[in-house]
Amino acid sequence: MDNLSSSDLFPSMPKIIFMGTPQFAVPTLRTLIHEGYDILSVVTQPDRPKGRGQKLTPSPVKILAEENSLTMLQPKRLDDSFLNLLLVLKPDLLIVVAFGQIIPGTLLSSAKWGGINIHASLLPRYRGSAPIQWAIINNEKKTGLTTMFMDEGLDTGPILMQQEVDILEGETSGNLHDRLSSLAPGLLIKTLEGLANGLITERKQDNSLATHAPKLTKEQGLINWSWPAERLYGLIRGLDPWPGAFTYYNEKMLKLFGCFLADEKETVSVPGKIKSLTERGLEIETGQGSIIVEEIQASGKKRLPVKEFLKGSRLSLGNVLGK
Repeated sequence: MDNLSSSDLFPSMPKIIFMGTPQFAVPTLRTLIHEGYDILSVVTQPDRPKGRGQKLTPSPVKILAEENSLTMLQPKRLDDSFLNLLLVLKPDLLIVVAFGQIIPGTLLSSAKWGGINIHASLLPRYRGSAPIQWAIINNEKKTGLTTMFMDEGLDTGPILMQQEVDILEGETSGNLHDRLSSLAPGLLIKTLEGLANGLITERKQDNSLATHAPKLTKEQGLINWSWPAERLYGLIRGLDPWPGAFTYYNEKMLKLFGCFLADEKETVSVPGKIKSLTERGLEIETGQGSIIVEEIQASGKKRLPVKEFLKGSRLSLGNVLGK
């Protein structure tokens, strides 16, 4: 936006190129369509193999764009040839919601007003690809959404607006993902209207307060039962639904989902021991205190409520989980 003069006014209905891929971005695109914004094109990742048959599957954003007869672009690389396509379209603004790649500065400069990104944290906290999951893993009490003008860094651009939300008791990353996804459109529309009315002043992020939310791996889900209950409470919820926190019993892997604190202070315990079956689920002892797990999934099977899982399992009270 360096080429803007002081007399340039942010348009009330900017010509937009929307860039997004997963389900998280769908409500925002749907709202922009419903509100009548001029969407020149929708950019999403190429179709990917999915499922046991590895069938090429379109992204959720592509499905919505095709349902609304919007022009689609699916570049394999954000290179010069793609840049030329954007220059021809002459957008006022790029709107980026969970696109899946860092947007090069050359692309941002192809739009008069650059790019606005919606990030699922209260920046500068939790910059990176998994802010929702890490906020829960770390047992944060609050998180939220940030709209920002983009630069070439990883979630480092100047902040426009933020919306804070409480993280609820027992809330999983899947639950929080859906809540934030539903709130994102409203924050974006407020941001666009605020810019058009001259009511928003961007502010630089304080890099000294930055924390990071790197991509998750399946290996991070291995449960160490010697950890205290609170730490496992965050881990199991933060990795639900993907990649899933897991443990072993009789050398077989079990994924655990849905978690609540049962007792944080108990000190006399056998880490990994199944203590009791409650109305809510299975109570398991940890290095300090105990947790309650609501669902279990054996390898190659569906995740089931604990009571259903136990009907077909040799798992019983007194057993100790873990290798």
